[in-house]
Amino acid sequence: MPSASGTTAGKLPFVVWVLAAGTFLMGTTEFVVAGLLPELAGDLGVSVSHAGLLITAFAIGMIVGSPTMAMATLRLPQRLTLILALSVFCLGHLVAALSTSFTIVLAARVVTALATGAFWSVGFVVATTAAGPHNATRATGVMIGGLTLANVVGVPIGSFAGQFTGWRGPFWALAALAGLTAVFIGRFIPAREHRVEVSVRAEVGALRQGRLWLALGAAMLIMGGVLATYTYVTPLLTDRAGVPAGAVPLVLIAFGVGALGGTTTGGRLGDRRPMATTITAAAATALVLFLMIPLSGNPVTATLLVFLMGLTGFTVNPVVTALAMRFAGDAPTLTSALTTSAFNTGIAAGSAIAGTALSSSLGLTGPPLVGTVVAALTLLPLIALAVHGTSRQGRIVARSGFPTQRRHDEPTQAPASPSQTKASCRRSSSRHP
Repeated sequence: MPSASGTTAGKLPFVVWVLAAGTFLMGTTEFVVAGLLPELAGDLGVSVSHAGLLITAFAIGMIVGSPTMAMATLRLPQRLTLILALSVFCLGHLVAALSTSFTIVLAARVVTALATGAFWSVGFVVATTAAGPHNATRATGVMIGGLTLANVVGVPIGSFAGQFTGWRGPFWALAALAGLTAVFIGRFIPAREHRVEVSVRAEVGALRQGRLWLALGAAMLIMGGVLATYTYVTPLLTDRAGVPAGAVPLVLIAFGVGALGGTTTGGRLGDRRPMATTITAAAATALVLFLMIPLSGNPVTATLLVFLMGLTGFTVNPVVTALAMRFAGDAPTLTSALTTSAFNTGIAAGSAIAGTALSSSLGLTGPPLVGTVVAALTLLPLIALAVHGTSRQGRIVARSGFPTQRRHDEPTQAPASPSQTKASCRRSSSRHP
């Protein structure tokens, strides 16, 4: 497979697209259950609200499982980790599709979430390292684009297919596609990796950087703001904007298209101007969510604002993810997992707070108001990052067989001789007594 050294600003290694296909499958399985809840509840003999635990269990599994599985598989070869994660993902869906017990299906969802966390934490490291430091944010955008595309294509198709085949049909399909993706992963990632020594202490030590937590905080807040509104956008569209119930999926597809455009935009602009891109996008997201309060009474403006919500909000995601991994230096795996946990924490917290606001006197305007406040708070860690700086000690080096990329206009530097080293030490000592 092509190495990172062979990539250019306009081309990414094929393995990045293969890994994005994996994130597409895992994003589909996370959200498709929402469209299959009535079928699941009826077939398994539980209430719809009780069946909703399948979504909660997956989110909790992602929050807790991503860093846990990242550390548990830290010393395994990345290729083996990805194949094992996809195999467990496949097995979890097979068990769920064959079971008639809600408890077993719930347990299978938790196991599937753990596998998803392992795949994402390692997959982001492999993708950014294969792409090289100058294409890292773009590779991250492609990876997140796989998740976004799941909302545009995977979830609607899965929900539609479930109406004809039952909820087990999409589970069978996801299991088969996961097995196929595992074959491609085995083909396009080197079996033998020339990597630096992996250290749990180094992975944990990377978390001492304040800049890293600012990036994670921005990831959590931007997703919390967008998902606070998106979770309850259906009643907003039908009861306030007057959109027919049958047309709501089309509006949600518009959101997905906007989100896909946002990840692409962030991936392309974030490498050159990360802070200008994220600060502008976060401010625009807060403005769009605020405008939903007075302008969501019209179906046209409501649809446009839903599209813009996805476009502006998802522009931030690939940039802050790439920044977090850059700050981690030689220990990016745990950081990648914590980024996934941060996004899912924002989703869980934002939707919970928005649900409380929806039940208050604010009514349907409560979730957009919550989203506005949370999205505006994203500016605080982003501005702090801009003031602090993002380039110092910023490099992406992973435990992988992919060489890092050097641009053709960057001069090479020969190793310093012993005499040069001693002279440098004397100069350093004179400056820093």
